[in-house]
Amino acid sequence: MEYRTLGRSGLKVSVMTMGTMTFGGKPPFTKVGTTSAADAARQIDLCIDAGINLLDTANVYSAGVSEEIIGEALGGKRKGDVLIASKARMRMGEGANDEGLSRHHLIRECEASLKRLRTDRIDIYYMHTWDGVTPVEETLSALDTLVRQGKVRYVGCSNFSGWHIMKSLGIAERDGLPRYVTQQIHYTLEAREAEYELLPISVDQGLGILVWSPIAGGLLSGKHRRGQPTPEGTRQLAGWTEPPIRDEERLWKIVDVLVGIGKERGVSAAQVALAWLLGRPAVTSLVIGGRNEAQFRENIAAAELKLSDDERARLERVSKPPLLYPYWHQSFTAHRRFSEADLVIDRSSD
Repeated sequence: MEYRTLGRSGLKVSVMTMGTMTFGGKPPFTKVGTTSAADAARQIDLCIDAGINLLDTANVYSAGVSEEIIGEALGGKRKGDVLIASKARMRMGEGANDEGLSRHHLIRECEASLKRLRTDRIDIYYMHTWDGVTPVEETLSALDTLVRQGKVRYVGCSNFSGWHIMKSLGIAERDGLPRYVTQQIHYTLEAREAEYELLPISVDQGLGILVWSPIAGGLLSGKHRRGQPTPEGTRQLAGWTEPPIRDEERLWKIVDVLVGIGKERGVSAAQVALAWLLGRPAVTSLVIGGRNEAQFRENIAAAELKLSDDERARLERVSKPPLLYPYWHQSFTAHRRFSEADLVIDRSSD
């Protein structure tokens, strides 16, 4: 297992992170999975034995049951150098203050997560999505309190836009408050929107990137094919709508290339999709999930797969996003003075 440094921190994390959204299975997460505590414990041991050192969860996953299962599986004791990431922001009750990134909500939810996880600290604490009501200063000040109390080691953001991240980083620097060291984003061969702003920001500002749903909820696994029925037991058949697919024909073209490369290499399409991500700029780790141990083993094996330049070029041709404004204008007028961050977006002509 390869380990990469998380952003500008000194923390090393495995290139595969264990995702635990399937743990518990309380609505609406029954659409994703219903992994029992016993099965989860076996899956956690499998991942740790494979060298994974980071477990990813959130307070909202099955209304806290995912965190409870992790706490039970680890028995209140960390196994080796196992790290835990969790998140807060989503609605956790019916009260007026049961969602958001306010000081009230964040500190309360962090303490509740610690109890469910049976631990004294969360290693990476993500703001699960943007809160346009709470001042950024209040959110970062609350995180400063949690860091100073030793309840949180590092802080990150998830599902923020580019300006949300830059505003947060600017205020953190100005006021001497905790700086996000990483972001967790959705990014796949099918969904490459993050290349417009989020990847360049990570390269320029030194943020790590963890990718959630790196095979698009199974759509890039090779099990979903053009003109064929949706396989039984998948989250799409159960009605889970993340990620949205806006161009189905483009999706099937990408899957065709993934399956083709997989057959040539004797690996699965999912492993090819994961290997492509691990070669992208600023990507630190992929949050992989699974309904069973076989799926985890398959995904973990992608950490050893290295794609050739030709294979990457084939995937680029079928998935390359269009140059939106102002990127096409910059390509005409500013290309002689591009930075490394500018070049995250493929600006070559078709």
